[in-house]
Amino acid sequence: MKKILVVQPLRPEALDLFEQRSDISYEVVTDFSRENLLKHVGDADAITVRDAPLPVDVLEAAKNLKIVSRHGVGYDNIPIDYCTSRGIPVTVVGDVNAISVAEQTMFLMLAAAKSGVQLDTAVRNGDFAARSRLIGIELRGRTLLVVGFGRIGREVTKRSASFGMNIVVYDPYTKPSEADGATFVERLEDGLKIADVITLHIPLSDTTRNLINATTLSQTKRGAIIINTARGGIIDEDALVEALADGHVRAAGLDTFAKEPLPVTDRLVSENRVVLSPHNAALTEESLLAMGVMTARNALAGLDGNLNPALVVNRSVLEVSTDAK
Repeated sequence: MKKILVVQPLRPEALDLFEQRSDISYEVVTDFSRENLLKHVGDADAITVRDAPLPVDVLEAAKNLKIVSRHGVGYDNIPIDYCTSRGIPVTVVGDVNAISVAEQTMFLMLAAAKSGVQLDTAVRNGDFAARSRLIGIELRGRTLLVVGFGRIGREVTKRSASFGMNIVVYDPYTKPSEADGATFVERLEDGLKIADVITLHIPLSDTTRNLINATTLSQTKRGAIIINTARGGIIDEDALVEALADGHVRAAGLDTFAKEPLPVTDRLVSENRVVLSPHNAALTEESLLAMGVMTARNALAGLDGNLNPALVVNRSVLEVSTDAK
């Protein structure tokens, strides 16, 4: 009997996949403190996890661990290098949440362009005259810079093109020929200086941390809009607030933050030209179901030895496994 430790609950449809297997047991833990995880991880063969942090010492205590299955596409809560050193694959769910995140990106983009939050507040406060003060802009004819042309970036590109936007893509890992219907730039600064809207769809790493900072913001067109549904930490938030304050940046739409939950005392909260959402871009009914089921399937595939390499973050462990056969 192999045990799967479910860190943070999965949808019932996902857990049903475990229950259908006579050789699998599972345990759901809702207290994901380090101390509690250490109590439950010792006999785990697989771990599924949403956004809870998995410290190295917790994984060290899982002597039989064969797979870590992440409920999502980001993995900054998992020590990838440590897992790789032990030959443990780390999986993500692929493109099953791409539509939900792309739609949230468009929501934030439109709300920022149309002063949505400010106008909503004004109407609720009886200030109907705000319609003459808070004038929005059209997306049609504007240039959108898509930073990161993966699953979500491609879906955002499709939707933005339907609004009549001109699409520019920056992604050093994508060949220009793959950017259908878009102009590809080799340097980030080349895209920043022509973009009216900048949307981020890249993972957080040492390379991308504070990618959007005081220097890169100064390279943008005056009046640009910044959207982030990727990961907190990609934007230097202090620099963004300063750029908003001096009018260089028109507005922003943010779903992720360097510190989560976002403190109510944060300067971003008091800036009414920033549209905020609580890192929920992927949390739709459809996406949660699909992510849960894929998370469960990846855990089982890791135990059965038939992982889809496209969903493995640290694919080098698969090569080592193959060589050992």
